[in-house]
Amino acid sequence: MTTSFDPAEIRRPDPRLRNYYLLLGLFSGFVTTIPFLAKYFTLQYQFDDSGVSMKWGILFRHEIHLTYRRIQDIHLTRNLLQRWLGLATVSVQTASGSSAPEMKIEGILAAEELRDYLYSQMRGAKGLATDANATPNTPATAAEVTQLLSDIRDALQRIAAGESPQPPAAATVTEIAIEATPATTIDSDPSTPADMVPSRDVDVATSDGAVELASEAKPETVVNEESSLESVESVERDSVEPRESSHGS
Repeated sequence: MTTSFDPAEIRRPDPRLRNYYLLLGLFSGFVTTIPFLAKYFTLQYQFDDSGVSMKWGILFRHEIHLTYRRIQDIHLTRNLLQRWLGLATVSVQTASGSSAPEMKIEGILAAEELRDYLYSQMRGAKGLATDANATPNTPATAAEVTQLLSDIRDALQRIAAGESPQPPAAATVTEIAIEATPATTIDSDPSTPADMVPSRDVDVATSDGAVELASEAKPETVVNEESSLESVESVERDSVEPRESSHGS
């Protein structure tokens, strides 16, 4: 029976629903019978690929359309009169925040098949929405695979040669400035005092690429009293000799 069920053929409720409404009117009062009968004679259903529609009413027209993606839950209920008549109520709930169902489908004999059909459509619609929002995986091209394999080969060759697996980085500005600056050689005269020799700042490149600044230490100058006396005597001697020569002449 499930395989032959076609919801698209459902347009009107079964005539048993009219009897059900008449019985409800007898138990609740004649006043409620007229609205029930008006709903039965104007009630129409439509099931398609997008959702389900329901409309009824004479003076006040009611129309409800639910897409399968909006459906959150489906309940099937039967009271005592519905069991006796072979009817059921399929209640469809959405995420509207209300405790009352958004739609009540009545007067359908194949209520279980209709419930299963709505469940399948609801899950299928949500699955399609998830697949549409998912990012498709882009396969790698042959050129990208070839480049990746070449990089791996070069890295293995550098490791075998004892080098770093990473390719040498580009020279920094400091390294370029150091290479462009010619080396300066300072030849110090042995007669030049040690404190007159200027100190040099030497750029030392460390293993991690950083440049440290190291200053050569100046040689300490030790001045002895004897050397200072000798220099004073030599100066006096040089100044006395020209005077004696001038007196002699």
